[in-house]
Amino acid sequence: MDRHRQLIRLAVVVSFAALLSGPSPALASSFLGSAETFAVLAGGAVTCTNSAVTGDVGAGTVITQTSCTISGTVHQGDAVAQQAYADFLGGYAALASRPCDQTLTGTLAGVTLTPGVYCFDAAATLTGTLTLKGPVNGMWLFKVGTLGTGALTGTSFSVVMAGGGQACNVNWWVAQAATLTTSNFQGTILAGADITVTGGTFNGDALAGGTGSTTVPTGAVTLTGATVAGCEATATQPPPQKHCNQGVGNGPENCDPGNSNQGDPSRSNDERGGTPGNPGRKGGNGK
Repeated sequence: MDRHRQLIRLAVVVSFAALLSGPSPALASSFLGSAETFAVLAGGAVTCTNSAVTGDVGAGTVITQTSCTISGTVHQGDAVAQQAYADFLGGYAALASRPCDQTLTGTLAGVTLTPGVYCFDAAATLTGTLTLKGPVNGMWLFKVGTLGTGALTGTSFSVVMAGGGQACNVNWWVAQAATLTTSNFQGTILAGADITVTGGTFNGDALAGGTGSTTVPTGAVTLTGATVAGCEATATQPPPQKHCNQGVGNGPENCDPGNSNQGDPSRSNDERGGTPGNPGRKGGNGK
């Protein structure tokens, strides 16, 4: 591995360590580098049938679309896809080193979890509804197969965000393949092998092939009858700044009107008397 690649790997590991110590929603996937802009990314092939993807799609080899709508840029085996895959591998390795807060078993049906790092020693077979409850900047990491092997299988499995929690602050690290069937999934999957999504919805990014290498990319993503909304494409934008009326600041407009006295205090109706939302001077300039 050349020095440039070593520096990239070091950067993503350091970034992710800082992220877990005090993340903000805008930085939730920054440890993925350029891979964070992809809704679907595979070291090998992407096959999309009767599905819709919101966000960019990248593959190391070929992208096959059959009645598939992609609202984003398609990168098929180009330099952008190759760099994103290399960055994904760095992020995958960073997650692998994270220690577990709690080891889970069972289907997770009816379970509510607060932010933290949750692990399955081997495979995870999930059904029912899992609720993730936490603040807007809360982060969840699920690791499947921490003892070396383990696949993620979700059948009629739903993830519900509560308390302000954000789907794109949820990451699922999987040692091997991930298969979702008629599920309503939330979070980004970083899989060591293939990702297969049949039916249902997927709110997050599907990134496949984490046990591969930059020289021999592996992992495929297959979508059939699914709706995928990637994190980058669905990121929440800040609300537009509202205009302020004159009078006492921080009224219903929740902003300060500033100073409109044109250099002469006697010509202002700003900030004198009144209560928030009820202006002070109301008689016009000079009053």
